[in-house]
Amino acid sequence: MASVGCRNISRLFHRIRLYRSYTTNISRQFIRCGFRQSASRLQNTATKIQAAGILGGNSQRTLLGWKENKYFHSSSNLYSENYIIVNTPPFAESVTEGDVRWDKAVGDTVAEDEVVGEIETDKTSIPVSAPSAGTIAEFFVNDGDKVEKGQQLFKLALTGDAPPKETTTESKPAAESPAPAKEIPKEEPSAPAFKIPTTPPPAPAVPTQPIAEIKPGPPTPASPPQPTDALPADILPKGARSQHKARMTRMRQRIAQRLKDSQNTYAMLTTFNEVDMSHVSEMRKKHKDAFVKKHGVKLGFMSAFIKASAHALQSEPTVNAVIENNEIVYRDYVDISVAVATPKGLVVPVIRNVEEMNYADIEKAINAMGEKARANELAIEDMDGGTFTISNGGVFGSMMGTPIINPPQSAILGMHAIVDRPVAINGKVEIRPMMYLALTYDHRLIDGREAVTFLRKIKASVEDPHTLLLDL
Repeated sequence: MASVGCRNISRLFHRIRLYRSYTTNISRQFIRCGFRQSASRLQNTATKIQAAGILGGNSQRTLLGWKENKYFHSSSNLYSENYIIVNTPPFAESVTEGDVRWDKAVGDTVAEDEVVGEIETDKTSIPVSAPSAGTIAEFFVNDGDKVEKGQQLFKLALTGDAPPKETTTESKPAAESPAPAKEIPKEEPSAPAFKIPTTPPPAPAVPTQPIAEIKPGPPTPASPPQPTDALPADILPKGARSQHKARMTRMRQRIAQRLKDSQNTYAMLTTFNEVDMSHVSEMRKKHKDAFVKKHGVKLGFMSAFIKASAHALQSEPTVNAVIENNEIVYRDYVDISVAVATPKGLVVPVIRNVEEMNYADIEKAINAMGEKARANELAIEDMDGGTFTISNGGVFGSMMGTPIINPPQSAILGMHAIVDRPVAINGKVEIRPMMYLALTYDHRLIDGREAVTFLRKIKASVEDPHTLLLDL
């Protein structure tokens, strides 16, 4: 191996020249290895080139490369069939597999970066895009199949004739094309062993009796009505009644599993309180125009509760802690997960280091996460972690509910609808905009005193935002 001669090098360069349109990067590496490094490194480089398909002589093999995490293809004068094999996009470290769903079919023409399908993981969906314009030639996995990292997904034809587009019905050969439609005779049953008479036998003669001589017998008792399962026609449902089954998505399966694990693991208890939204509503109404003008985002109610929760979590560190085996892990940072409902399920993007944010920072973070969630662009990293969760069921009109803890956190705050209700204020009954709050917590770690104190601190901060400025 140490005596790689000029003849071998000439042969290698001869083959490389045959593929000069493809060897922009590889030939440079080969030259650098061939003339500046040892013969063993040269042989290793040649092995890599052979693995890429250059020394193997297989002109039909698709060669792939990566540049800025994108595939590149060889020129059309290299292969008679110019294809790209597209693999699974990069997964996060915590994700090993997903379910693929195709939006295109074989024969469809796609543009560069057009979404061909998506891979649905436990936490989010990863789009699969076409690296170049072309026509889908073949799928290597079916819709709904599981795929892993680095697995081949589909073949993209860059040039040449496109394969025919798949249809729902399979085409049959011309030789087997059916004749014009005609009535198919029904299959007659096999003949029985005995002969069936063609005419019915004559009925037996009934002896006649004069009407006057017929004597009435004893009355026959009426038989009781038999029970029936049939419903009266007037209460039967109108129209067609049908049902169908749909496969649970991987995200829905994961949500169901996590919620059941939370119910089975935690000693969950919920405490309630109500908050007067008068002052925060007045503050929002008074400063909303100036807030938008300066910061470019609207001032909502969610930022007030996130800021109040961060203040309360620093005051009650146990609520911000978590149990790991036989230890309690206290966090000196506050990362709040905000539940966002999407058509595919509930996602919880995380706003990190909330204790260092002001109202404008929080509103910008909420808007950015909301846009990414609605566009299905949330990454795994956007939802990892979190020390506390806030769920706002009030946007759907919920009056009160008991949220379930988001593992591995220890508590979750549930916000509800703002409703005008009569309340006692200084001995008088007034109509105020009120909201019910629900705090579900892990009673293994958090005592009732800590939970109630924590929720009352949120109530006080929302009802009087000046307490946050004074750190009260």
